Amino acid sequence: MTDDDRQNGPSARRALPALLGYAAVRGVGLLALALWSAAAGKSPHTLLTARWDSLWYTRVAEHGYGWSVTLPDGSVHSNLAFFPLLPWLERGLGAIGPLSAADAGLVVSSLASLAAAWGVFAVGDRLYGRRAGVCLAVLWGALPVGIVASMAYSEALFTALAAWSLYATLRRHWVTAGLLASLAGLTRPVGAAVVAAVWVAAALWIARERRVPWRLALGVLLAPSGAAAYVLWVGQHTGGGLFGYLDVQRQWGNGFDGGAAFARFVGDKFTSPLGALAGIGLIVGVALVIWLYATGVRQRQPVPLLVYTGIVVVLALCAAGYFGSKPRLLLPAFPLLLPLALALSRWRVGRSAVILGALTLVSAVYGAFWLNGSGPP
Repeated sequence: MTDDDRQNGPSARRALPALLGYAAVRGVGLLALALWSAAAGKSPHTLLTARWDSLWYTRVAEHGYGWSVTLPDGSVHSNLAFFPLLPWLERGLGAIGPLSAADAGLVVSSLASLAAAWGVFAVGDRLYGRRAGVCLAVLWGALPVGIVASMAYSEALFTALAAWSLYATLRRHWVTAGLLASLAGLTRPVGAAVVAAVWVAAALWIARERRVPWRLALGVLLAPSGAAAYVLWVGQHTGGGLFGYLDVQRQWGNGFDGGAAFARFVGDKFTSPLGALAGIGLIVGVALVIWLYATGVRQRQPVPLLVYTGIVVVLALCAAGYFGSKPRLLLPAFPLLLPLALALSRWRVGRSAVILGALTLVSAVYGAFWLNGSGPP
């Protein structure tokens, strides 16, 4: 790295190959979505901005909290389940320009996805060098569910905040790490993973140095403040106290059951030949995630990264809820890709480019197919 990079993090110039590569991947994905949607008679703009969770975020941005839907079974889906940072940004951007809240959400996600790719590169660059950082950012963009980063969803925003908080943590910039962790906690419930990473890194540093500088203490205090403020506000708003937010999520069918519901979901697939293939695919996918995490442990990735990734994976795989969303819930777990990025960085450029190009095409086709389906991602 240059002196400037050491002082302030990887410059845009150093990260440029990663950002261009990531933008190219997402561009191919959006082109595939446009072509598939045109053939299906659907609007790609609507698919990206006005379906599923994006509608809930837009409604919060336009009308605030307090709206809910009562389902035939009596359960209540409240917009209090959705954390506020994305709708705040949608409202703010819409207030200063001609954009609707939905289009503002698309702009926020587009910019956040580039910031996320930059942060992902920064982590890979710091650990294994520039080539590994570039491969990591492009791999993250070429995930089969990478199209979610181009939607008016909160995954791109959360990953950007998480990646840069982890990078700041690795550099022991405690206040920055804590502030970004706080913002991540205002974005998604899994912000707890970022908080845990900051806290574990701080605890290890204190155990080693046997002192507590004020910047570290402030960072540790800042980290949980965003999530805590929102959860406490929901509890006060609903009258549920400390468990008010959990009650809201329970109404949505969400909760932590150690993976029992997911295991039953996979088991139920083995009732037909086609279903069995889907079940085997799910088992292979889970095994791959576990293998990548174990490989990261063997490669001695920094403890904060392992803590963060482990919590994201556990919450994604071991929580009850809509099982079709589990792949996208793993999108922020970008450190899982570090072993693959490191391997690609050691190959010849041409060979790595071919593999990344093939993954990009697979991701583009899958993303277009996924969003043109009937269920939410």
